[in-house]
Amino acid sequence: MQFKMINVGFGNTVPAGRIVAIVSNDSLPVKRSVGEAKEKQMLIDSTQGRKTRAVIYTDSGYLVLSALQPETIANRFDSPGGIGEQFPQGAAGLDGEPDINDADISGTE
Repeated sequence: MQFKMINVGFGNTVPAGRIVAIVSNDSLPVKRSVGEAKEKQMLIDSTQGRKTRAVIYTDSGYLVLSALQPETIANRFDSPGGIGEQFPQGAAGLDGEPDINDADISGTE
């Protein structure tokens, strides 16, 4: 059985079927949820020291922190490939490079 994995940045992936919500880290209730998850040891930090831009809620109660924008992660649900899909370095736009949706990955010009 294969699971579609969603890249949440820096080579970290989350099974698409386990994601309940992807939200911005801007609101106080979300920040409270992150604090509570940290206390309960139900927090996975995949930001690699960068600013948290998205919080992913899973069906098992875990929260995953990502340095990607929520829209970027949501767009990856619709991208072809699924399992084993490789995203180019800088796909998150953290280093000024274009997002995966802006790149021509077809191999044709």
